[in-house]
Amino acid sequence: MMDILNHLGQGFAVALTPLNLVWLVLGSALGTVLGMLPGLGPSTGIALLLPLTFGMRPDTALIAMCAIYYGAMFGGSRSSILLNVPGDGAAVASCFDGYPMARKGQAEAALAISAIASFIGGLLAILAFVFVALPVARFALKFGPPEYFVLMVFALAATAAISKAALLKGVLSLVFGLMLTTVGLDFQSGVPRFTFGIQEMQMGVDFVVVIIGIYGISEVFENLEHIAQAVVKPVQTQFGRIWISMEQWKRSIWPILRQTPVGFFVGVLPGAGGTIAALMAYNNEKQISKHPEEFGQGAIEGLAAPEAANNACSVGAMIPMMTLGVPGSGTTAVMLGALLILGLQPGPLLFEQHPDVAWGVIASMFLGNVACAFINIPLAGLLVRVLAVPPRILYPLVVALAFLGVYTINFSLADFVLLTVLGFVGYLMKKFKVPTAPLILASVVGQSMEQSFRQSLMLSDGSLGIFFHSPIALTLWTLAILSVAWPFLSEARAKRKKETPPEIPME
Repeated sequence: MMDILNHLGQGFAVALTPLNLVWLVLGSALGTVLGMLPGLGPSTGIALLLPLTFGMRPDTALIAMCAIYYGAMFGGSRSSILLNVPGDGAAVASCFDGYPMARKGQAEAALAISAIASFIGGLLAILAFVFVALPVARFALKFGPPEYFVLMVFALAATAAISKAALLKGVLSLVFGLMLTTVGLDFQSGVPRFTFGIQEMQMGVDFVVVIIGIYGISEVFENLEHIAQAVVKPVQTQFGRIWISMEQWKRSIWPILRQTPVGFFVGVLPGAGGTIAALMAYNNEKQISKHPEEFGQGAIEGLAAPEAANNACSVGAMIPMMTLGVPGSGTTAVMLGALLILGLQPGPLLFEQHPDVAWGVIASMFLGNVACAFINIPLAGLLVRVLAVPPRILYPLVVALAFLGVYTINFSLADFVLLTVLGFVGYLMKKFKVPTAPLILASVVGQSMEQSFRQSLMLSDGSLGIFFHSPIALTLWTLAILSVAWPFLSEARAKRKKETPPEIPME
């Protein structure tokens, strides 16, 4: 316990430096705005701003990115409540009761409870993170190349197998991402692979280009279809005091406390994400509510529960990224890429070799959560004016940021072509509902996954049996198989439950 408190004290000393505090507040405000704007979630925001972090210290860069991440979790519900249009996937469940509340003239209460629930959910999840991080990192020190390879197989399998319907599409996305990581010079043999004689391709496809293309440019392509349409007007633009009554607080507090752990554990699972956490929390509260008929009609519990869960989920997703080097979501995959560029290897050694960075980020989450609460409650009335920005102004700015950011990586015009092609690929993936998270995750971890595979074979003189020797590897193989089989098992269970005839009560 004292060890953890000492590390946390060291972390606050790092987080409270003037430069880190400035980026913390800026990131929180920027994340809130990006979360509010439909289509521009945390992944897109961090991807577009990734080149800005290249000149920063690692702790400052990661603190800024984390602030954008949970700022977007706070802000995503703003457009859900006032426009019935979620800022990102995690804010979908906030539409169900947030918008009906606003239609009833309760927009102030809806905006307030979404911020309060996000604050409490995030705070409790950060406390859990503090006590979980060191044990997980110490356990991860037992991992060798075979265990790391199997861990990445599990992470990719879990990300690709979100549902039975999307399983094949998820696998295709995953394979495409792994294919991109094989382009360029083989670092062990020096042989060019899949470069097609193009000299610029010998350095490979930079995963920052992949991230910005798939998240940033694809959003622009998708929005070009309806960019000329009028901007949706918020249901309310003038606000009174942004707060809730005691009765609304009593109805909200227990849903918040019940669903925060749900969001946290969903976040720790690779690939699950905030959307699943929020929908699961909403359904849980609806099932245990004494008045389920009120859900969808403006029940404040139906807004508080998913908001707490998706913020707890964003904190939970940081755990596998920082302790194991495996991202828990698409956004943390982008952050993992940034850390690799900055010369840090996320994983157990991050806590051993760079405790100032690891604990500085954890401490900054406490401060960032407070900053987001201040930004999203007193300034809510001012912030929602951002929703009136016309798309014809917003998306050209996104394109300019994307191309400028990509050019600063390698100063190569060839990256512009790659960026455009990948943006179009991302657009097609969204049109055909192919998940992009497996592609992003594969493009970030693919190279280290290949290196772990080759190192393992060198250790075993080419025997594949090394991947099945240790109990950790066998456990991870089991989890990978279960993650692929789970959508089929849950569907079969639901079908069997549906086909079971109801019991006839005995007289």
